[in-house]
Amino acid sequence: MTNASDAVLFCHRCGAVLTCGKGDFYVVRIEAFADPTPPIISSADLSRDVSAEIDRLIEQIRHCSEQELMDQVYRRLTIHLCRACYDRWIENPAD
Repeated sequence: MTNASDAVLFCHRCGAVLTCGKGDFYVVRIEAFADPTPPIISSADLSRDVSAEIDRLIEQIRHCSEQELMDQVYRRLTIHLCRACYDRWIENPAD
């Protein structure tokens, strides 16, 4: 039987081998989602032809996969970082 601590993990930034159970890495969970506030609707928006607008939106997404469309709204991922990469990342996640 394989133990969870036998799993081989790698740092998502530098590729270093991470050893489960040694306390030498961090698990980082990232959750990103589209702006959840209600849209701003103007009087011009209300005067549009709703059927034409729906048709336009359907055509716009016609060639997108289900995953691509879902990723535009919500995405969650888990990464593993060695201690050194975590120390750099937590201070400047966008870098």
